[in-house]
Amino acid sequence: MILRPEDLPIHGGQIAALAEHFNIPASSLLDFSANINPDGPPPTAIHAIHSALEDHSTITDYPDLRSRALKRALATYAEVEPEQIAIANGFVPLLEATLRSLPIRSCLLPIPAFGEYCRVLERAHVETNPQVLSPESSFQPAPERLLEVPCDALLLANPQNPSGATHSPEAIQSLAQSASRRNRFLLLDEAFIDYLPHESLAPQTSATPNLIVFRSVTKFFAMPGLRVAYAIAHPDRIAAIDHHLAPWPITTLAAHATAAAVADRTYAHQTIERNHHRRTNLQRSLESLDLHVYPSSANFLLLRLPTRIDPIAFWQSLIVDHHIVTRSCANYEGLPPGHLRIAIRREEDNRQLVRALQHLLRTPSP
Repeated sequence: MILRPEDLPIHGGQIAALAEHFNIPASSLLDFSANINPDGPPPTAIHAIHSALEDHSTITDYPDLRSRALKRALATYAEVEPEQIAIANGFVPLLEATLRSLPIRSCLLPIPAFGEYCRVLERAHVETNPQVLSPESSFQPAPERLLEVPCDALLLANPQNPSGATHSPEAIQSLAQSASRRNRFLLLDEAFIDYLPHESLAPQTSATPNLIVFRSVTKFFAMPGLRVAYAIAHPDRIAAIDHHLAPWPITTLAAHATAAAVADRTYAHQTIERNHHRRTNLQRSLESLDLHVYPSSANFLLLRLPTRIDPIAFWQSLIVDHHIVTRSCANYEGLPPGHLRIAIRREEDNRQLVRALQHLLRTPSP
């Protein structure tokens, strides 16, 4: 039986649940639904965990309440000062603390977008004003139109999810300045900016008090299980955000691993180069199948299926017949039907995906 849109996973990476639903061993499923670096975490991060475990105090002592060593490491990586950083166990707690620390009653949200945005705003009793981004414009917002809408804040991702579209740092900086003149806050999610490190607006936050940048180590460093994210803003903003965060937000092991990961510049350089090469090759292969693929700067691609195809049945056939899990985008608000998001994996995995897509596209519809 074909799943209904409301029954689809609301996040990528839900392999255990899908394996159980379709009665397929989880170990046999190839996951293209979660945008995680396919090469795994930096070896330096794994070594840091092993070394930390050799010292029993890592387990027996409380973590550093202020995460001072990790803040210094993240500050060096993001090219800011340690007092500009707040740390939590994931993006959601950081956004929740930020909303509690600021006088935000209404928020403009360009869509399609990461589904947790709406859920966090709703829990915070913040009115959400969605603004649909057009696929025809490659999901690029018009800054002047965004600022026409009355609101207290704008929540924007760069690169954008699910498209991977990137807005220039000049455009985002101009938007932040224009928003400041209107006494509005810009909440900027840079979860995938590590693939374009020189385009981050983090270094601008010290001089732009209304700008709060969110980043994490989940995707680029392949460490979703450690649950480490951080916000970057003017020190006064960070102090207010910290006030609304629970004490000891991350473990000592997560702090050691993250500090080692962001200090590994060789890993970062290789990840950026490999991802660009793999993404370029995969996009060409997908376009050779006459699929529409949107431009992306991240570690995933958004593609549009031909209109003759039932997108949910197609997504399900990839799982059942080919043991490949992609991200159905049927539950992305503001996105027309017929879209799938696929992560960039290693070359052989990418070729396996292309072969499966080719087979299904050539199979007549029932």
